[in-house]
Amino acid sequence: MVIKNIAVIGAGYWGKNLVRVMNELGVLRKICDKDNNILTRMKTQYKNIDITNNYKEVLENKDINAVVIATPASTHYNLVQESLIAGKDVLVEKPLALKLEDAQELVDIACKNNRVLMVGHILQYHPAVKKLKELIFSGYLGKLQYIYSNRLNIGKLRTEENILWSFAPHDISVILSITQELPLRVNASGEAYVQKDIYDVTLTVLEFPSQVKTHIFVSWIHPFKEQRLVVIGSKKMVVFDDTSVNEKVVIYPHTIEWRDGKIPETHIAEKEVISIEKSEPLKSECEHFLSCVHNRTQPLTDGLEAINVLRVLHLAEKSLKSSGSYFSSKEQDEYYIHPSSILDDNVEIGKGTKIWHFSHILSGSRIGKNCNIGQNVVIGPEVIIGDGCKIQNNVSVYKGVTLEDYVFCGPSCVFTNVINPRSEIRRMDELKPTLVKMGASIGANATILCGNVIGKYSFIGAGSVVTKDVPDYALIYGSPARIKGWVCECSEKLNFENNRAWCKICGKKYTMSDNIITRIQ
Repeated sequence: MVIKNIAVIGAGYWGKNLVRVMNELGVLRKICDKDNNILTRMKTQYKNIDITNNYKEVLENKDINAVVIATPASTHYNLVQESLIAGKDVLVEKPLALKLEDAQELVDIACKNNRVLMVGHILQYHPAVKKLKELIFSGYLGKLQYIYSNRLNIGKLRTEENILWSFAPHDISVILSITQELPLRVNASGEAYVQKDIYDVTLTVLEFPSQVKTHIFVSWIHPFKEQRLVVIGSKKMVVFDDTSVNEKVVIYPHTIEWRDGKIPETHIAEKEVISIEKSEPLKSECEHFLSCVHNRTQPLTDGLEAINVLRVLHLAEKSLKSSGSYFSSKEQDEYYIHPSSILDDNVEIGKGTKIWHFSHILSGSRIGKNCNIGQNVVIGPEVIIGDGCKIQNNVSVYKGVTLEDYVFCGPSCVFTNVINPRSEIRRMDELKPTLVKMGASIGANATILCGNVIGKYSFIGAGSVVTKDVPDYALIYGSPARIKGWVCECSEKLNFENNRAWCKICGKKYTMSDNIITRIQ
């Protein structure tokens, strides 16, 4: 099938460029825009092209093979949906939709109807980006370490979307294609200076499983235009500067060496300007779309790629509205981390867990689902915390301590892990493990000496000093702490008669034998 009949829906700010390119490629047959002033200008410029202000007229036209949509983002979902159902292949400007579920629905419709669906992430078709990816994937830069992008301008301020949604999708698309993975964590901060609740400036941080970290800085109230992507590798650095005329891709082979194995020294080398092909990215994008339509192939920037970009955008937007909190890119693993807290590498956090101000989770630690970690808490390294635990302010859970599910640690309670510490003698290989079993509660300012097991659903009073194992369901307090009674799983005190007890609050029943409490199921 030879593609000759393309319609462009939306011929305004960016759409006029798509009209021009499709006309230059000889495939433009219809221009649609609801603004009659725009249509009048289009008719003057493109005398042989049909015009209309009714997009349904385009969709009903059997001679139109495909449509290009360049309307406001809020209209994309409906227009793409109707176009696909009408049997048209679609190239739509970013974003594909504003909601992830809508974007997924569009991908499903395109698949069901065997239609081509492509999203205009134009940087992917830039010759400089193609060269950049070639350098990265060939290993020329060494191991990928760090990426940052600046997309800044004093340009058109939008009222229907903020700067994150307007500028950042281009860079997110390229960064995801370079890393070949989704970020583990996303956070964003920004400000709305010109229009209330519409961010003019944002800084987004992406942290990837490969330990690559990226920063994306976007602004439309910057004094000059800057479009720059910097990639740092273990061997070389490369800069893509889209505002440069003759030096769009430049290699910087700077190196860092360690003198005497102790002092780092930088060695500045001459830059190397990389030659790239001369081609217009928008024309390359449109040619790729036409090729996909003709050959019935999947576009480079298809609907699935667009969904990944949307996923990152949504997490960044969520972070903006949560004062810069971190969010996981996998919805099922979503958790909250206050921006003042620190997570080291190789840390696992379960869904629904919240980590509040000034806390530090050290490498190798695993925290379960739906935990609540208070302020100024230190966990790790290599500590395992179960599901549903609550750790109040000023608690340190050191290596060697394990908390099972639903453990409560009161404010400023203390765990130790070495029985005879000295500052001048390292004894990390002499750790004595402490196990706190399911449902146990430790009161404020209590101290748990290492090497002991705290029984399930036991209750340790505030200020107590625990020096030996604690039985299941025991109520203990004092210094040293001693057994003072027994408690139910709901924490109500139990009164045993003839070695049997039942809880007046929740009705659970228990038996006692040689100070061992067993719940009767």
